[in-house]
Amino acid sequence: MSKPIVAVVGRPNVGKSTLFNRIAKKSVSIVEDIPGVTRDRLYMDAEWLGREFTLIDTGGIELETTDKMLSLVRHQAQLAIDEADVILFIVDGKAGLTSADEEIATVLRNTRKPVILAANKIDSQKNVHDVYEFYNLGLGEPIAISAVNMMNLGDLLDQVIDKLPKFDSESNNEDEIKVAVIGRPNVGKSSLVNALIGEERSIVSDIAGTTRDAIDTKIFKDGMYYIFIDTAGMRRKAKIDLPVERYSVIRSLRAVDRADIVLLVLDAVDGVTEQDKKIAGYAHEAGKGCIIIVNKWDLIDKDSKTTLRYTENIRGELAFMQYAPVLYISALTKQRVHRVTELVNYVAEQHAMRIATNVLNQLVTDAVNINPPPSEKGKRLKVLYVTQANIKPPTFVFFVNDPEIMHFSYLRYLENKLREAFGFEGTPLHLVLRGRKEEE
Repeated sequence: MSKPIVAVVGRPNVGKSTLFNRIAKKSVSIVEDIPGVTRDRLYMDAEWLGREFTLIDTGGIELETTDKMLSLVRHQAQLAIDEADVILFIVDGKAGLTSADEEIATVLRNTRKPVILAANKIDSQKNVHDVYEFYNLGLGEPIAISAVNMMNLGDLLDQVIDKLPKFDSESNNEDEIKVAVIGRPNVGKSSLVNALIGEERSIVSDIAGTTRDAIDTKIFKDGMYYIFIDTAGMRRKAKIDLPVERYSVIRSLRAVDRADIVLLVLDAVDGVTEQDKKIAGYAHEAGKGCIIIVNKWDLIDKDSKTTLRYTENIRGELAFMQYAPVLYISALTKQRVHRVTELVNYVAEQHAMRIATNVLNQLVTDAVNINPPPSEKGKRLKVLYVTQANIKPPTFVFFVNDPEIMHFSYLRYLENKLREAFGFEGTPLHLVLRGRKEEE
């Protein structure tokens, strides 16, 4: 059984994201004094008095609009309302009742779902009387809160958990694979996530920069739980002009940090760009399992050797990521999209692989006998012992007589032997040197 869902809805700039962050106890949603900053649905698990629930932040609802982006935002908010068990309707207590509030209230009353009405921006008790006019919405007694000052948030959450359906937390302990979907703007990251989960979870538009937050989506597929994290497109620094977009890039990098596996999405038409290399480099340095996804493959004219040429080019441009499998897809037509989760499962296993110490030492001994290390300044390197210290990524500690005479090319030789023997496809390997007298 999934956790009950609470959707935070309201017109733009009433403080939904600030409240979302306060309840989630994390700075998850971007907060700026600009209407329309939140566009997609954002999910975060929250807890109050031992009751767990999933909170959804939504973009500001504008029912009467011809703007394409605002229409998409409204659609996302409607999906959140449909999905929710309890709806938290936020109004601006300082600005007072508006016609937009009345229109949204009409929509919410028709859902026949529990609705909690919260008048935000009531910063002191002496302003509490400002909420009385919101009785006119016909949604029951409004509760005066201040998301910024956290006034009455406890009372608000008491009402939320009182209306939640029951949830058994013990049934939600299955293993999860966290997958961050990263890349430049407009390469098709959100389209890929939507194709994977089978619904329009993220807003898709040909406007670069549509996705601004890192958006978590949990799905259950073929006996496994996945959390797909759709991230904002990462542009070059010179292209970033709004503060809100700088925050988005930071969120994308943090998404990589908390992921197990990274899907690096490339545009088949553009090929590998300098920015793609930088994004890939961050995932590589973070030690994440990586799969290279070449999207928009349906737009390429092909012959019998097209895939081979593209792969060779990718290997040449991303020389430090030779270990990453390459998958050619079309998120639009869903060509080979089903193979993404298969590869994620495989790379996750490789990323978490642990090798027995005796097997490791036998392999390294054989590798050294076949190709002895060269001498340096009359001194020959001796590999005394090797052990695996960690997983995710697999980390190996080599104890040698003198780390300073280990040439990088010989260390690469040993890494290649490890890969030949055990695979480790899709995952970087960390090789650490220790001198004879150094402690492990």
